[in-house]
Amino acid sequence: MAPWIMPSETAEHSCTWMAWPHAGYTLGGTRLEAEAARRTWAAVANAVVGFEPVHMVVDPSAAEVARAHLDPSVALHEAPLDDAWMRDIGPSFVLDGAGRLGAVDWVFNGWGAQSWATWEHDSQIGSYVAGLADATVITSPIVNEGGGIHVDGEGTVLVTETVQLDPGRNPSATKADIEAELARTIGATKVVWVPRGLTRDYEEFGTRGHVDIVATLPSPGVVLVHDQQDPDHPDHAVSREVIDFLASQTDARGRSFEIVRIPAPATLFDDDGPVDYSYVNHLVVNGGVIACTFDDPHDERALGVLEQVYPGRRVVGVDARELYARGGGIHCITQQQPLAGEQH
Repeated sequence: MAPWIMPSETAEHSCTWMAWPHAGYTLGGTRLEAEAARRTWAAVANAVVGFEPVHMVVDPSAAEVARAHLDPSVALHEAPLDDAWMRDIGPSFVLDGAGRLGAVDWVFNGWGAQSWATWEHDSQIGSYVAGLADATVITSPIVNEGGGIHVDGEGTVLVTETVQLDPGRNPSATKADIEAELARTIGATKVVWVPRGLTRDYEEFGTRGHVDIVATLPSPGVVLVHDQQDPDHPDHAVSREVIDFLASQTDARGRSFEIVRIPAPATLFDDDGPVDYSYVNHLVVNGGVIACTFDDPHDERALGVLEQVYPGRRVVGVDARELYARGGGIHCITQQQPLAGEQH
């Protein structure tokens, strides 16, 4: 077994890491769009800090405006940034058998060298955050992002074929290559290759199929899956495909998955086409869950599902529509750091 293993998101955290939006498409082209982005990133940080410490990496040019929006207890760390998706630009934290903290520094290349992306600064954030966290850096030769993996803490990892095997990320890699690297870096003993992600995620500002808006592992042996029930949405077929696939899979301990469906929002389209709004894209924190809401008729029902799969945790909803307008959700802008010093 690898000396490092990535704990489940439900394991106790020492803190959550985020990055502050300061430029480009994330802020948008108008003052109102910029303020909407800042307000939403701040709403997430200010919700998380009610449960655990938050560390925010902020470009030096935006430190003053960030401080004006954030709860005073949010710690700021100044470093050059391109964008603000900490799940993907930051490290994936791991622990060894003695409880020592490690940080996997994946290669980041703008989600497969997307034409609109820049990553000169963001490609350095994994090692920068690892240093601030006093973690051992585990460098990896593969292009990967935190939004492209979900783990159960027992060796199971969910990935999608269209991310890790993306020609724009790892053009010569085989499944065996990726599996070996995930075993070395995050202790994966069973890689579950979900066939694809949600439809919108393959459009211009998408990630080409991140798993963290499709399915997650709220507890060992249980998989929570995005369930688009409306046949008018293209993800209706995607949900059926993913659910059928997961029903045929087992986890690292040989268990068949118990599949829990969480409804897609009732909202189907925006001005750009079919939405990828997803309640799967939540963050588990100490004693709670920070969940995406969409001012949608299905919000309450979905929050109820999250309460069921995370018993004993307080579920807090944050309106995530402005995040999704920019290409992601709450899980995408956060990265948990597990508590070190104990066996998990």
